[in-house]
Amino acid sequence: MSTLADRLAAARRASGSPAGSSTTTSTTTTEAPPGRTAEESGAPQPARHRGPVGAVTPEASVQAAAAAAASSAAAGSTLSTRRPAPAEQPSVGAAARRTLASQQGDRIEELKSNVHVELLKQLGPHLYASDMDQDELDQRVRAVLAEVLGAQDRPLSSSDRARVTQEISDDILGYGPIEPYLRDPDVSEVMVNGHDSIWLEKGGRLVPATAQFADEDHLRRTIDKIVSRIGRRVDESSPMVDARLPDGSRVNAVVPPLAVDGSALTIRKFAADPLTVDDLIRFGSLSPHTADFLDACVRGRLNVIVSGSTGAGKTTTLNVLSSFIPDDERIVTIEDAAELQLKQDHVVRLESRPANIEGKGAVTIRDLVKNSLRMRPDRIIVGEVRDASALDMLQAMNTGHDGSICTLHSNGPRDTLARMETMVLMAGMDLPVRAIREQVASAVDLIVHQTRFKDGTRRITHITEVERMEGDVITLQDIFVFDNAMGFDHDGRTLGRMRPTGLRPKFLDKMAYANVTVDPVLFATDRI
Repeated sequence: MSTLADRLAAARRASGSPAGSSTTTSTTTTEAPPGRTAEESGAPQPARHRGPVGAVTPEASVQAAAAAAASSAAAGSTLSTRRPAPAEQPSVGAAARRTLASQQGDRIEELKSNVHVELLKQLGPHLYASDMDQDELDQRVRAVLAEVLGAQDRPLSSSDRARVTQEISDDILGYGPIEPYLRDPDVSEVMVNGHDSIWLEKGGRLVPATAQFADEDHLRRTIDKIVSRIGRRVDESSPMVDARLPDGSRVNAVVPPLAVDGSALTIRKFAADPLTVDDLIRFGSLSPHTADFLDACVRGRLNVIVSGSTGAGKTTTLNVLSSFIPDDERIVTIEDAAELQLKQDHVVRLESRPANIEGKGAVTIRDLVKNSLRMRPDRIIVGEVRDASALDMLQAMNTGHDGSICTLHSNGPRDTLARMETMVLMAGMDLPVRAIREQVASAVDLIVHQTRFKDGTRRITHITEVERMEGDVITLQDIFVFDNAMGFDHDGRTLGRMRPTGLRPKFLDKMAYANVTVDPVLFATDRI
């Protein structure tokens, strides 16, 4: 810090400045940046005086220095108050864009609501007319929709017009916000967990969807539209329902009070063109050699059970196995919700029916299996055995209806037989376990077990022969087994494949009676 003598000397030197100068500066001077005054820049300000040049007293010099310091501090404070640092300035543009987008979205939603109401006023009586087919209704809705949109006094861009048209059409003619996903071939399952939560299965993995229903009522209207088309209903007194879409997709709906967080809707899609054996080979679900073997087993009239966990692809595999049945045989299919898509000419499709509102009129799978025995079937195909119908299915397989096929939930070939025994006991017959096992060993020839891996792929992992009883145990023999010794690739996908065990099945003689032979080379262990 400079002494009083130093400041006096500086004042004297300043007094010797050129004539016309009326300022006294300190030893160090700070220039103001261009376009800003010295006060704004915070630089020390010179002391102004009205006396003659050189007439500066020590007291005046001291006062000038103090004033300069105070002015500098004040100017710095004023500057920090008036001009915030660039980093502290709020981002006005981003907030404005968000506000504008929100207003635009609200405007579109309001317009959709108005157009929807006007459309219902004009087409309300015709939307559910029984004498109008779907194509004619679609044309009328789109024509009236274009007319109503054109009469709106609010201008719309072409993209907004197309969006409003599509969303309203989906809501009236389809199933609202999930309609685009039902059209998407890459989506295999749509899961609605409340009106504001929609999930999709793509490539075997779950991903969230961006769409949502407007509210719970909107979701309930969509569920009612689905189930009413096949004569089902869902409400508080009957809060669960299994249904299907016109394309065969399976639908399950659960509504409050059973669904705590809002109605739940699950749709398992089926392609309009069902998967073929070539598709399964391309996907890696089975190998060409196992496909040839299964083809021979079906033509050889073996009784087959397709087992696996939920979502493992049992119905798809059942559809493929059914495609191997010759065209000159009469096929009766029995399902809870008709899903099988057989291409043969002689197919009779039966579907179970739940009880009505009075709790009467239910027709179970077991009732249909019993009735099918009176329909002169060559093959009986049951979509899923899950109750006492297992006993009737075993009876059918043991009474001349060879070549029957069904599916069953289980974790492996051995568990398949255990579940079959349990379901036979559900029939209420007081049968000894050994008698049930003898029936199973006599009726079932082959178990095809399918597994869904963690990476989302579905593979056939066991092709197992049901041999005979040894004591109180049914003996099984694996013909083909999935070998996962190669591990997984960098994407987590399994590199394993089906391999033969080298054992020849005992039922080759039974297949020979149906004039079907199998090349023994198929069972060689050196073949992949």
